Amino acid sequence: MRTKPRKVIIDTDPGLDDAVGILLALNHPAFDVRAITTVAGNIGIERTTANAGRLLSAMGRESVPYARGAAKPLSGSGRDEETIHGSDGLGGVALPEPAAPVSGLSAVELFSELLIGAEPGEIDILALGPLTNLAALYLADKDAFARIGRVIIMGGTINEPGNAGPYAEFNMAADPKAAQIVFGSGAEIVLIPLDVTRRLRATPDYLQRLASLETRAAQISADLIAAYFADNAARESRPLHDPCVMLYHLAPKLFEIEPMALAVNDGDRPGALTQVQHGPAINVAMGIDAQAALDCLSDGLGKT
Repeated sequence: MRTKPRKVIIDTDPGLDDAVGILLALNHPAFDVRAITTVAGNIGIERTTANAGRLLSAMGRESVPYARGAAKPLSGSGRDEETIHGSDGLGGVALPEPAAPVSGLSAVELFSELLIGAEPGEIDILALGPLTNLAALYLADKDAFARIGRVIIMGGTINEPGNAGPYAEFNMAADPKAAQIVFGSGAEIVLIPLDVTRRLRATPDYLQRLASLETRAAQISADLIAAYFADNAARESRPLHDPCVMLYHLAPKLFEIEPMALAVNDGDRPGALTQVQHGPAINVAMGIDAQAALDCLSDGLGKT
C-alpha cells in the first residue's frame, strides 16, 4: 500500500460515489490533493462544482482550490443521473456551504498552472467523471498535458453490460469524443471499468461498519451510502464505482491489470469500448480483491 504522499488532481462530477472517493483522498495521507476540478457529468456543472466546495469545507480543506470545468460534452448532449444521486447530487446529505469561492481559473487553466509548475510526471489525475476537461486540456495545452504522471480513470465496460444503455458505461457515453482524445493522447492510463467496479459493493453491514468509525470522512461516507440505498431499500448491496480510482492509487496490487488497445464508439453505440489490434496500450483493471479493497476503503476513511 502506498504511504508516501503523491500529488493528485481530482477531476469529478460529485455524485454520491464520487463523494466517497473524494472523502477518502482528502482524509488519507497518501494523497496530496492539489486541486479538484469539476465536470457536468451526473447532475450539471453548477451542482457538481458546489458539491466539490462543500466536500472541501466538510473536511476542513478550504485551502485546496476547486475550479469549474466543462458544462457540456465535446460531442452529444450529455446525460443526467438525478434519479440516482438526488436533485443535489448528494442524496440530500447535508454538508456545509463552500467556505471558499470557486477558483477564478477554469478547470483547464488550473490544470495548466499546476502541471507547468510541477516536475514532469509529478502529478497524477484521478478522473471520476466524463473526460471532457482532460480532452480540453490536451487540445489547449499539450505541453501541460504531457507533464501528467498517470491518468487513473473510472469508466467503460469490457465484458459487462453497460449502465448507460446495453453497451456503454455512463462516463464514456457522456462524452465519447473526449474519451477518444484522451485514449489516443499517449498518456499513461489506468482504466477501471464496470467489470471491476461492480464487484466492489457496499452492504448494509458495511454501511454500519463505516458509521461506527469516528472520523468525519467515515461518517459522511456512511450517510452518502445510505442515501445510495434510498432509491431502492430492498437492494442487498450497491456498487462503489468511483472509490476504485482512489483504491488503485493506494493499493494497486489489489487489482489485476491487462494491457489493451481500445477504440471508443462515437456513433451508433456512443461510449462503447472495443478491443482493437493497434493503438496506445491502456492498462485495464479486470479483477479486484473486493474484500481487501473494502477493508482498505474503511481503513482509509477511518484514519485519524
